[in-house]
Amino acid sequence: MRAKGGKAAHPLLVLVLAVLLAACSNTPPPPVVSTPIAQTSAPPVETPSQIVVGLDDVVGGYNPHNLGDLSTVTQALSQLLLPSPFRPDDDGTLTLDENLMTSAEVTSEEPFTVTYRIRPEASWSDGAPIAVEDFVYLAEAMKTQPGVVDPAGYRLISSIEPGEGGKLVEVTFSEPYPGWKTLFDNLLPSHALKDAPGGWQGALADSFPAYGGPFSIKTVDKERGEIILERNERYWAKPAAVDRIVLHRSDQQGMAAALRSGTDQFVLAATDADGVKLFSELGEDAQSHTVARPYLAEVLLRPVGPALADDKVRAGIAALLDRDRLIAEGTQGGPSSRLRAGAQVLAPSAEGYAPTIPAGPPRRPAPRQAERLLTEAGYTREAGTWVKDGQTLSLVVASPGQQEPYARIAEELSRQLIAAGVEVTTVRPPSRELFSTMLAAPVSTTEPDEPTGQGRSQPQNGEVTVDIAVVPRPVSADPASTLASTFGCGPGWDSQPPEDSGLRTPANPAALCDEELQPVIDAALSGTEPLRDSLAELEPRLWQRNVAIPLFQLADTLAIGSTVSGVTPGPPLVGPFSSAVNWTRGPR
Repeated sequence: MRAKGGKAAHPLLVLVLAVLLAACSNTPPPPVVSTPIAQTSAPPVETPSQIVVGLDDVVGGYNPHNLGDLSTVTQALSQLLLPSPFRPDDDGTLTLDENLMTSAEVTSEEPFTVTYRIRPEASWSDGAPIAVEDFVYLAEAMKTQPGVVDPAGYRLISSIEPGEGGKLVEVTFSEPYPGWKTLFDNLLPSHALKDAPGGWQGALADSFPAYGGPFSIKTVDKERGEIILERNERYWAKPAAVDRIVLHRSDQQGMAAALRSGTDQFVLAATDADGVKLFSELGEDAQSHTVARPYLAEVLLRPVGPALADDKVRAGIAALLDRDRLIAEGTQGGPSSRLRAGAQVLAPSAEGYAPTIPAGPPRRPAPRQAERLLTEAGYTREAGTWVKDGQTLSLVVASPGQQEPYARIAEELSRQLIAAGVEVTTVRPPSRELFSTMLAAPVSTTEPDEPTGQGRSQPQNGEVTVDIAVVPRPVSADPASTLASTFGCGPGWDSQPPEDSGLRTPANPAALCDEELQPVIDAALSGTEPLRDSLAELEPRLWQRNVAIPLFQLADTLAIGSTVSGVTPGPPLVGPFSSAVNWTRGPR
């Protein structure tokens, strides 16, 4: 269409007319056809193969050598991230880990010397070699730092010499040490930790600076309660079969539901009676096992304050305690209830374990015996409270933070003592503070009957004396090391303390150093006397001291779902994470 003068109609006018004509017509407008757009973005990345694990908690410290960090998640991470010269096989026998070592053997008896050879390609995830410096760092910390796990064997080390560019480690001991294979497990990256803020006490407080195992940490999210680990691409040995492991916090009901749906591949939890029932009802959806942890729950009556330094007072307090109720409160009908600890040294899960606990206290309470002992110690019952020289019998009971089951046990223990006329102050310091500071505070060597009349002195600088501690007590693959670490004196125990202070740093959380027992402990540690003979002599004498009252060995319920292969309960005292490199994920 053209307007006058031959010019074309305005395009906008044409469009308006077309729309009006279409509106007046019954014929629908033609369909709008879109032209496909070519795919220019990358295809979605395939989700990595992963195994999801439910735990009670994932919050650390994560240093497996600190008493304050003992937990299921710390043990799991040490298996996944840290190298060890020896690892236990299925029956618990320590076997050379050829992923890390080419050899480790006793090369001299006089002096007793062990020579380790590290694989040349073994390195930390940041590229630093795993070498003699890592052995030295760990040994020095275990010899000098308070609140460490099983230090007795390290205290026998007199020197560590390097060779072959740091890949040869020659360790010389002051005494023969048959348990040497238990040393240097869970090596730490010395180059990343030795100058780190906080020193040893801050080591692995929140995460790991480098890794020497088949996995590495991608994220630690404490608020969400989740740790994500990925395959360590710098690992020189067999790579993990799965790309990722997710550890996440959950409760018993959530774990059971996640196993049933296949969201979690397995769970490891400190269940109570209800939790055991929940998992047993899963039927074919999960296989359940009991996994004993490498530590016990125990009560320490520490002979360090004016009251408990007196043998009769300790015996009287032990006679007031209802041990059965403490165990019931701590285990709550879970798998730990079947692992009652009736010996001072061997754990209930250990080979050769047999109860040695005497028939009387602390097996069962004896109020009349307690009254007699406290009276003989100079106390009288006034208005329902035990008093001596106008001073109330007052004790401080400590447990590590809010950690369970120790907090529950401490509450029950406090109730029992208060009901019996003992004044109690309950404290719950952070776990690391309890072990590295409060239980390691120097104590006096003055005996209660010496001229001061006050017994062992209070710690300096206004620190609180912990009279009773409800704490975990580690057990080692070498019972002689457990014995020496738990009850033995520290180096120089037979020499006089400095004249200006008269104080000595405790060698163990119980602050026990018995000069009559020490020669027998030393003989067991060095192998000059069979352990069986040493325990036959020591067990009744340790019970008579009324310093350590073991309650039970902690245990978790391991429930394995049907969507994972390769997960087992693991070797004794180790657990399922030792085989993580072989785990595979199956379909839901």
